[in-house]
Amino acid sequence: MVPPIPASAGLSRRAGRTGTVEGMTTNRIALITGANKGIGFATARQLGALGMTVLVGARNAERGRAAERELRDGGADARFVPLDVTDAESVAAAAKLVESEYGRLDVLVNNAGIFLGDGPRALPSATTVATLRRVYETNVFGVATVTNALLPLLLRAPAARIVNVSSEVGSIAVMTNPDGALFELASVPYPSSKAALNMLTAMYAKELRDTRIKVNAANPGYCATDFNGNSGFRTAEQGAEVSVHLATLPADGPNGLLWGFQMDAGGGYGVLPW
Repeated sequence: MVPPIPASAGLSRRAGRTGTVEGMTTNRIALITGANKGIGFATARQLGALGMTVLVGARNAERGRAAERELRDGGADARFVPLDVTDAESVAAAAKLVESEYGRLDVLVNNAGIFLGDGPRALPSATTVATLRRVYETNVFGVATVTNALLPLLLRAPAARIVNVSSEVGSIAVMTNPDGALFELASVPYPSSKAALNMLTAMYAKELRDTRIKVNAANPGYCATDFNGNSGFRTAEQGAEVSVHLATLPADGPNGLLWGFQMDAGGGYGVLPW
């Protein structure tokens, strides 16, 4: 079972109660993709507050360095790492940097993602294959590229964690429930990419089940970020708590789950169906 996030617990209170890797978060190295803003930045800030060195993966150098400065000003040990998840050479260079500077990686949060389409009610029949490809390049293929490049470094860590930031819209059970809150959503690119990401999560977890690595998918919920024009009803900090929770699971924590905010259950946190 995933230990619950206490409803009123702050980050510092939660650190020792619900999920530190074998009781420690200091001296650990965490890389977050898409970490220059939104949930990714909030995740970097929270992991930094727990004492981890946070590597700010971002494709835009100006924004990445600005995020690094802000995190450092807040007391975090942060470093910008140029990283475009859709560019194999960029990913390889980032992996080489992490290896040369740190020798291992303790936490990988695959947070980078994009949303394209003609709105939440755009029918599948109106969706172009070109749009699907663009979304999948980041949301699916990018995750596989980054994970494969960094896996040797994750295997060097004593108890690494991989967190793939997914969504409840990637749950086939949730999206096809006629009584659920999301049933009327028709858009295909983003939800189907997250469904594919969920399968990637399950298969990586199965492959790595005999190692000390745990792989889980996070559902942050509908958070107000630039991603959706700040229309979400949860904050980026609340969404980041889910990723941080999974990134700091103890040795007896779960592997291969989609876990996080449960809209159809009236809020709260728990395991979501694939």
